[in-house]
Parts: sequence; structure tokens; C-alpha cells
Amino acid sequence: MLLWIGAAPAQQAQVRPAEPAQPATLRVRQRILIRVTRLSIPRTPIASAAPLPPISWVEQRSEQCVPMESLAGAAITRPDSVDLVLAGGKRMRAKLDGDCPALGFYQGFTVARTSDGRLCAQRDTIRSASGGTCRIEGFRSLVPAR
Repeated sequence: MLLWIGAAPAQQAQVRPAEPAQPATLRVRQRILIRVTRLSIPRTPIASAAPLPPISWVEQRSEQCVPMESLAGAAITRPDSVDLVLAGGKRMRAKLDGDCPALGFYQGFTVARTSDGRLCAQRDTIRSASGGTCRIEGFRSLVPAR
């Protein structure tokens, strides 16, 4: 609705009728990034009877996509991959392409939300804080060694 406010004397002031609104086309394109932070390891051990030995992880076959909403954190344990910590404590190893060192992801990384809400090997990339991108070549499930 339009309102006319002018300098005309009060007896001549008129309110103009509202003009019909023109239909507008509005297109919104939104890019959503998900930030995955590196897990921090406490410097002081929790008081216990004896220190626990470090966990050794064994790779196993896995699905080649991970639901993005399950990403909880990341760790750099090898030069060619990023270990993903998922909600519930499950771990997955994202193998990176050959010319992409994992050290660049020390501060964490971002992934662009996809239409299906999954992070998939051979399709998606991760972006480091410094701006470099790496393609995910494959996923492996990680289980503690016995």
C-alpha cells in the first residue's frame, strides 16, 4: 500500500488508493556449511589407578556415505586420511585423494550440505580452514583392535 504525504494544505490532501501489487518472483539460493572441529585431547589425565593404553583402530569395510547430522568431530591420525567421530561414538576413516595431505585439516574442516544430507566418497569434498579442498576417495569403519 502506498501512502502519500505531501506539503499541500490540509483541505487539498488526498490519500491515493493502493495500487494492485505486482507478483514478484524471488529465488533464494542458500549454501549451508557444516563445520567439523578437531577433537582436543586433555593434557592432564583423569585420576585413575593406572593409565589406559592408547586404542589401536582396525579398518573394516563400510558404507560409502555418512549422514551429515551424525558428524561430531574429527581427528588426524594418519597423513592420508581424516578420522571422523560420529554421534554415538562410532568412527569412520575418510581416505583422501593422493595429493591431499590430511595435515591441512588439523584445525577442522567444513563440508557443504548436500541435497540428500549425506557425505559420500567419490562425490564430496571437504574444505580446510586454509581454503584447500580434498576429495574423499573412500570410507572405512574403525573398530578397536582386540
